[in-house]
Amino acid sequence: MKYLIIAIAITLVSCQSGTEKKEVKNIPLSQFDSLTQERIQIYETVILNANLSQLKPYELQMLPLLIEAAKIMDDLYWKQAFGNKEAFLSSIKNATTRKFAEINYGPWDRLNDDQPFVEGYGPKPNGANLYPKDATKEEIEKSDLVDKKGLYSVIKRHKDGKLYSVPYHQEYKDELTRASELLLKAAKLSEDQALKNYLNLRANALLTSEYKPSDLAWLDMKTNGIDIIIGPIEVYEDKLFNARAAFESYVLIKDMQWSKRLSHYVSFLPELQNGLPVEAKYKKEKPGTDSELNAYDVIYYAGDCNAGSKTIAVNLPNDEEVQTTKGTRRSQLKNVMRAKFDKILIPISNELISQTQRKHITFDAFFATTMFHEVAHGLGIKNTINGKGTVREALAEQGSALEEGKADILGLYMIDKLFAKGEIKEGELMDYYVTFLASIFRSVRFGASSAHGKANMVRFNYFEEMGAFSKNADNTYTVNLQKMKEATNSLSALILKLQGNGDLKGVEDLLSTMGNISPDLQSDLDRLKSKKIPVDIIFEQGPKVLGL
Repeated sequence: MKYLIIAIAITLVSCQSGTEKKEVKNIPLSQFDSLTQERIQIYETVILNANLSQLKPYELQMLPLLIEAAKIMDDLYWKQAFGNKEAFLSSIKNATTRKFAEINYGPWDRLNDDQPFVEGYGPKPNGANLYPKDATKEEIEKSDLVDKKGLYSVIKRHKDGKLYSVPYHQEYKDELTRASELLLKAAKLSEDQALKNYLNLRANALLTSEYKPSDLAWLDMKTNGIDIIIGPIEVYEDKLFNARAAFESYVLIKDMQWSKRLSHYVSFLPELQNGLPVEAKYKKEKPGTDSELNAYDVIYYAGDCNAGSKTIAVNLPNDEEVQTTKGTRRSQLKNVMRAKFDKILIPISNELISQTQRKHITFDAFFATTMFHEVAHGLGIKNTINGKGTVREALAEQGSALEEGKADILGLYMIDKLFAKGEIKEGELMDYYVTFLASIFRSVRFGASSAHGKANMVRFNYFEEMGAFSKNADNTYTVNLQKMKEATNSLSALILKLQGNGDLKGVEDLLSTMGNISPDLQSDLDRLKSKKIPVDIIFEQGPKVLGL
């Protein structure tokens, strides 16, 4: 495939070597506080609450315990992403800068390519605080460490210079012990046996770093009204190896009615897998049959999921073996989706989508494209076809960006197929394509340095090259339905082949040529900024907000 070369309009983070550095914009120290005064306005504050009247008395009793455990994950994520939270925040005199640092979990602006905004700080280390600051990727690869790419350990350095690893349950023993005790207390209150079992197993997992039994137990829960996702889960913070998981937590209220509406889609996964637009060898794996789709209202975010841009859907567990043998749960965070749709997506559409197609921007379509992104993580291929191991191992630090791109594009493929079958009945097919394009503009404002950001740009630039949309004289965009379908199929095939072949060089070429923001697109994003349209949201949250 011959890739379109896109002019680079922003400085990108290079993940190829631990010794490579990110360029830092030359901002005079006196301007840092005024910069954060401007940057903090990109966030819209949302009160994070939900209807608790449906909950049983024991569930209401459990919630404060679960929120307290989530807060511990928040503290642990600070340690992983930066280090000493209290000393750092107390050193910042300007209240706005301090608030912005709390949003970003450190001195680097997560929605501005990790540019530093606090005096005295340079580029953000690719390995965050999960590795010694002076450790390079090459040094770690050449070392005799047993778990160079361990999910649940930190790498440290002895006084003699030798590297060694420490499991999370030892490095963070005090905090994890407290969190474990809180989960055990909550488990004692639960009258739902599956929820009780999960909490007990998850409490043990925090103390042992053995998470698979609790992952399986989590998938067994069907009748619970409340839920908690907690522990070291995603690897995005580790830009050195894309290997080490960061702590986070969501405390959730299950929306039973919406979940029932979504449940029937799961049965189509095997059929959709067989129909993927790629050769049979790239789709020979069978998606787990115990996968489910559920809708939730979130009442607490903590740690990784709360840093910078806020997650609106979750597909877990990440363990490939669990995914292929048992499946996943795709959790749609409905109240947060609605907030982003109303406060961000609609205003963006009024600026960038052609007036004739704005009627196609709907919440049902936004919900569906987000939902099927998560479902699509379960499709495709988890293990290479040529003996290079898992796709995640073969593609190393580039794996997350391609996986997010796969989920985006296969999600759209799934909507097309299910709409044609009459299984999706809400609205018109054009609603989903136009809303999908508008959501790219929303997501790309997070920057192109993250895994999601690079995936957004590859998709946008590829679609533009294929004529899936066009830009009008009034600087708005119009979707071409047929060409969008064609681009969806061809990009799906390209990504699945790169994954199945474990083609790291091919992925690097794709991301370097198509993972960037062009000057023309940047001018559109600048227009959104001038209109003061929020980039993302932050929360007022906790027991007091909920009236607990």
